[in-house]
Amino acid sequence: MIRIDTLWLCTQPQDMRAGADRLLNVVINTIGQAQAHHGYLFANARATRINPDISP
Repeated sequence: MIRIDTLWLCTQPQDMRAGADRLLNVVINTIGQAQAHHGYLFANARATRINPDISP
């Protein structure tokens, strides 16, 4: 089981073709660092899909 203490939702739409590394760069550029046991959620432009990225 993966421990997730906090979930963050990105308010800007993201390209769903982006890989985990690119989404992690979005987190680092926005927040400053990716923290352990935090989950990051990214939505597409139409807000019909969500892509999770979990920092172990």
